[in-house]
Amino acid sequence: MQKILIIEDEYAISQVLRAYLQKAQFQTTIIENGDEAIEQFTTIQPDLVLLDVILPGKNGWEILREIREKSNCPIIMLTALSDTEHKLTGLNEGADDYIAKPFVGEEVVARVKAVLRRFHQDVAPVRRFGSLEIYHEAHRVVLVGKEIELTPRDMAVLLFLSEHPNRTFTREQLIEHVWGWDYDGSDRAVDLSVKRLRQALQSWPSAEGEIKTIRGLGYQFSAKTNNT
Repeated sequence: MQKILIIEDEYAISQVLRAYLQKAQFQTTIIENGDEAIEQFTTIQPDLVLLDVILPGKNGWEILREIREKSNCPIIMLTALSDTEHKLTGLNEGADDYIAKPFVGEEVVARVKAVLRRFHQDVAPVRRFGSLEIYHEAHRVVLVGKEIELTPRDMAVLLFLSEHPNRTFTREQLIEHVWGWDYDGSDRAVDLSVKRLRQALQSWPSAEGEIKTIRGLGYQFSAKTNNT
């Protein structure tokens, strides 16, 4: 049975969601306070998150960014903030879909099923680039049969780049996708992360791939072999 984590502080709404989702054969857990969300997410390991924006404690945008640092679990934003700006903010931050309140219960169930179906079609559990294996769901990297330890941020950079092999991303694009739109530090953080990744992957044969610097543009996960 697939697990849905509902992060919603309005009791009436969370109970309606639970009723519809349980009727559709999903297992549900409700969290009402944003400060508890990440701990519960880590404990429960849900298949999908329904996430409200306005919450006591951490708001939905903060929770979305923190989840995205460690997981590509599908996330549907659920909020009364239905204008285009907020919708684009959620999608740009890594949300998979957006449902505005008031909603119809059957629509939520249909959206949940559609996002889960798309997620399992699109995400390969492991991507292999020669002797380099990247397990996206488990957030593990194995090189020449040995697991590589990375910081959560460096892992997020590698996951993002390897999801788009042979595409070049500017520092600004990497900051937006990995650090988040409200990051106010230097883009030097990107360079340092890439430097650490290159050190961690130094035994990866250049004939199989490398993280390239594209002068004047940014960085690219250049892969010469890719067996998913």
